[in-house]
Amino acid sequence: MVNIDKAQIVSRMRQLIQLLAKHNHAYYVMDEPTISDNEYDQLFHQLKDLEQQYPDDVQNDTPTQRVGGEALSKFNSVEHAVPMLSLGNVFNREDLFAFARRIEERLPNQHVNYDVELKLDGLAISLWYEHGVLVKGVTRGDGETGEEITQNVKTIRNLPKTLHHDIAAPPALLEVRGEVLMPKSGFEKLNKINEVKGEKTFANPRNAAAGSLRQLDPNIAASRPLAFYAYGIAQCEPANDLETMHDSLQWLTQLGFEIAERQFLCQSIQEVQEKYDQIQQERENLAVEIDGMVIKVDNLKQQKQLGFLSREPRWATAYKFPAVAALTKVEGIDWQVGRTGALTPVARLAPVLVGGVTVSNVTLHNIGEVHRLDVRIGDTISVYRTGDVIPKVEKVWQELRVDDLQETILPKSCPVCASPVVMPEGEALARCSGGLYCAAQRIEAIRHFVSRKAMDIEGLGDRWVESLLHLELLKDVSDIYHLNKHKETLLNIEKMGEKSVQNLFNAIEASKKTTLARFIYALGIRGVGETTARMLANTFTTLEALRKAESEALKKTPDVGDITAEWIADFFQAEHNIEVIDKLLESGIYWDAPSASTTQPLNGESWVLTGTLTQLNRDQATQMLQALGARVSGSVSSKTKCLVAGEKAGSKLDKAQKLGIRTLSESEFLALMKSYGQTPN
Repeated sequence: MVNIDKAQIVSRMRQLIQLLAKHNHAYYVMDEPTISDNEYDQLFHQLKDLEQQYPDDVQNDTPTQRVGGEALSKFNSVEHAVPMLSLGNVFNREDLFAFARRIEERLPNQHVNYDVELKLDGLAISLWYEHGVLVKGVTRGDGETGEEITQNVKTIRNLPKTLHHDIAAPPALLEVRGEVLMPKSGFEKLNKINEVKGEKTFANPRNAAAGSLRQLDPNIAASRPLAFYAYGIAQCEPANDLETMHDSLQWLTQLGFEIAERQFLCQSIQEVQEKYDQIQQERENLAVEIDGMVIKVDNLKQQKQLGFLSREPRWATAYKFPAVAALTKVEGIDWQVGRTGALTPVARLAPVLVGGVTVSNVTLHNIGEVHRLDVRIGDTISVYRTGDVIPKVEKVWQELRVDDLQETILPKSCPVCASPVVMPEGEALARCSGGLYCAAQRIEAIRHFVSRKAMDIEGLGDRWVESLLHLELLKDVSDIYHLNKHKETLLNIEKMGEKSVQNLFNAIEASKKTTLARFIYALGIRGVGETTARMLANTFTTLEALRKAESEALKKTPDVGDITAEWIADFFQAEHNIEVIDKLLESGIYWDAPSASTTQPLNGESWVLTGTLTQLNRDQATQMLQALGARVSGSVSSKTKCLVAGEKAGSKLDKAQKLGIRTLSESEFLALMKSYGQTPN
């Protein structure tokens, strides 16, 4: 068992090492990073945590002991006299205070001040000056060896080629470390120019700066709006005798260097936290991109006492801003059913802090998105969040996937009511077909069923419905017709007196006499509105015929397309829906039998109503047209048969006249309806 565990640990280490090596090469060597710094940090810390837990299994080629990537062959390689180390990271207040405690333990009885600087998101370089003259510029490379880019750095406008020496002569040798980057304004301008020229635009200022410095032709670097900001001194001969980091940076400004636009000297770690919070608020207004703060022990003598780890100083750390993307594991995928029956996959995650908020669930939207991402239970994923945006899955790390993870598939039955799950071809959403029965869809089904254009049960509003659901008196719409058995319970509902309850019972009883079209519409079948319900009633004449109709027969109905036909067929094939319909009919709902079949005079015609009608309302006009077989549309097109124009008719009337479509005034319309035996109800 121990051997199996060891093999799994080593295998995970190898996965992470190979993945980090790939992204190290992209970032340090090619200057084309393919993941964010946040994601890289999290992969790195996963490996580091494993190595701390299992030190005997640490691999020889682990990147936790190295800094970056190898130098490219197109520039001369230069070995750093003083290695260019990277920084450790902290991500929250607890980590920051732990960093301070470790320092205090190594410096007992000493007061520690902290130099706090912006963590610039650029390309680290080293500059060599001899007697005040710039002689060499070198990239970080792998921390031990970099690339000489002297001619390119000389093109950076704010970088001094000759040091100022107003106060004293510059040192014989000075090595300055700093960051080359492109300020936000210059980056935006460069991308606009490149876009107009049809040339490559850059994803972010860091890529733009790195790509500019690595050009073999210095003229290209010279054309780019680059800037250099100093952050430290690696060598100074003779020594400048300065005692603190803060004073060293101020001395560099006297020599002509720029430093980042914010720098603080803090007397305590609590003050460091305050400055971090301040800069996080000001971040958007800064001239350059930053991804956190750099915290350094200010006293240079204390820095020497603290020393270094293998790849980073003990006396400094980067305090990163909250990640907008974080890595975590998918522990499960649940299917939630919405009020309209839509099935939404939701990934249950190992809780992770993203953008300052702990995220343990994230929507996967629909089965199409699940398949696009190919997300599986057990996968490592990146979760993205910024500001108040709902978290989303940005990436699945298939490189870290265990081989036997099962593909995620759409459930065949609803997880709430066990009705069949359906998804017509061409649709993005899968849905539960048990609209009348499904508990998840209950409140929406009831609201629709009792609405004015459906069963028209006046008085059964949202407040009543919520109370009745809470009392478990409405498990589905058929229970509406048995509420009279619970009169005493209803009377005990707050603000529901005898009169209100009796009025409700009367409205329920009155609704039993309806029409087939209204009943079909009340069922809430997806895609079936008032007009479609009327067309179905006219075409099939009985509910039994409609229940048995297959998709091909349904498609022949005016106003019914391929997808709507599938939804209707699926609805009537769901066993639970039929159970509810049977209970509704048993409760006494009925409608008049259809009269002898006659050809409707306006069958299939498209009519449009516009303007203000004074002698009848829109619903009355619509019902008269539908009774004669017409479709009532909201827009004018070449297929429009006739337009009825009331007062203040506007653009629809203009369009109809341009298209040569027949138009009727309200009086002319009423006269035509009367000739067909139709009068307003």
